Amino acid sequence: MIGTKKSTKILSWGVIILFLAINIFPFFWILITSFKPSSEIFGATAFQIIPNNPTLQNYTKVLFEKNILRSVFNSFVVSSVTTLYVVLVASMSAYIISRFRFRGKALLMALILGVSMFPQMITVGPIFNMFYQMGLLNTYWVVLPYSTITLPSAVWIMVTHFRRIPLSIEEAARIDGCSTWGTLWRIIFPVAAPGVFTTAIMTFIAAWNEYLLTATLNSDAYYQTVPVAINALRTQFEILWGEITAATIVVVIPTLLIVLLFQKQIVAGMTNGAVKE
Repeated sequence: MIGTKKSTKILSWGVIILFLAINIFPFFWILITSFKPSSEIFGATAFQIIPNNPTLQNYTKVLFEKNILRSVFNSFVVSSVTTLYVVLVASMSAYIISRFRFRGKALLMALILGVSMFPQMITVGPIFNMFYQMGLLNTYWVVLPYSTITLPSAVWIMVTHFRRIPLSIEEAARIDGCSTWGTLWRIIFPVAAPGVFTTAIMTFIAAWNEYLLTATLNSDAYYQTVPVAINALRTQFEILWGEITAATIVVVIPTLLIVLLFQKQIVAGMTNGAVKE
């Protein structure tokens, strides 16, 4: 019996290690490729793990010549503003949906979910025409259409968390003289903090990785975000893989730090919404 448990434990750890190795290997390969000169990325040394002549040239080019830090700044501004806007709108919408009774609530939730299923290629054309007529191309106003890809899922997540909050808390707040808005911002919002935090993190990451809207609406390199800037690391006849991998490492660091620093809150927010007490 003891031997069977030990074998099961070893097998479980083996499966976990294999799963982690498969998922981590692409990121590891990008990391080592970023330190390789162009001559070692292809040819006989392409599959060599340790570079013969490691170099920081790729990082120097993307940081100082290709100005990737400007794109990182743009992504941070766009993602942060999008997160604030989406969390604000989603919290108010989710509170109304979860607390008030009205006709067509199920249809409304279905429509919100349906909006998130529309292919971006269908919506980007009308959005471009609207932005062109309003003179908003090559600006930070790209945050507005970003809501089409982040707001629906944000509403669904926050509705789940708001429904878990007992009505007795709101009733006690109203007895104490708290208004509807005061109840939302002083009572409901803090209690639902794990769900709000999870929504904010997921929205930020989705906005950080968005490519199509920025590539279409912001053709000026001054306003381009990191996915578009990385895609531009090519010449007429060559893809600059060394610079692409170096830029990838640079732009992954902010989101990686966010996930590592707030992983407990993210997991708590996701699991709290999945269990009904």
